[in-house]
Amino acid sequence: MKYVFVVNPRAGAVNVAGTVSDAIRDLPEASDCEIYQTVAPGDATRFVKERIALADGEELRFIACGGDGTVNEVVSGAALEKNVSVTCYPCGSGNDLVKSFGGAEKFTDISALLRAPSKPIDLLKVGDRWADNVVNFGFDTTVAITINKEREKTGHGNKNAYTKGVVTALLTAMKNSFTVEADGERLNPDGKALLCTVANGQYVGGSFKCAPRAETDDGLIEVCLIKPISRLRFVRILTPYTNGEHLDREDMKDIVVYRRAKKVTVAAPKGFAYSLDGEIIYENYFTIEIVHEAVNFAVPE
Repeated sequence: MKYVFVVNPRAGAVNVAGTVSDAIRDLPEASDCEIYQTVAPGDATRFVKERIALADGEELRFIACGGDGTVNEVVSGAALEKNVSVTCYPCGSGNDLVKSFGGAEKFTDISALLRAPSKPIDLLKVGDRWADNVVNFGFDTTVAITINKEREKTGHGNKNAYTKGVVTALLTAMKNSFTVEADGERLNPDGKALLCTVANGQYVGGSFKCAPRAETDDGLIEVCLIKPISRLRFVRILTPYTNGEHLDREDMKDIVVYRRAKKVTVAAPKGFAYSLDGEIIYENYFTIEIVHEAVNFAVPE
């Protein structure tokens, strides 16, 4: 097997290429290891596809070194490919996907990543894009858009940007216009919602356990829609939602719509945005489908 480290030099506080190089130098698999540093958004997907084409059937393992965006790009390049597995050396800001497999700490031993067994997991297909973790929209997408704008201004994200994003969403995104259908059933007939998560993994936004019942290999999408609520009630439900208690609480049953589905369709006004594994996409009509066992993912034991 060849081990290919795909490093996003802009993920996290420092470029981990040097750390990875030092870690693999004395490993028995060192001669079978490669390191590639991405140069632009989308470059990891391009590289992975080209590297697979050159492998001519040789078994490959890609180690995504970065955050959820890097993992998404690597997975997108490896989806549906035989003799290919993917894992993650988490060094981004969120690292949400690996939380569904026990947390980032399990993935920090590079030698364990090389020897970890792989198993097929599901992916979400959104048009010609892949998502390994969560597609979400509404309140939290407004937060993300604001943070991205601040990052463009300052060159980095920070707590002030997050605070500004939350304040902006509280003022402008408490009642969002879109409809969600899960396997043909309309979940919000009035076309309004606070937010909606369409999930394969369990976590989103760094700490929110949005889909506590999600399994990454069950062939089902976890859909959770929260109806519009007052700002006061928002404050009251934030902690149980963060902790993943919202599906079981009696005091939230009137605002939570939860389904498992194979296909989800979203329709919204022009200018609508959603977040796909953290990437902001502007599209007002889209379909999300589950693709069972679409990629092999390696998890250290």
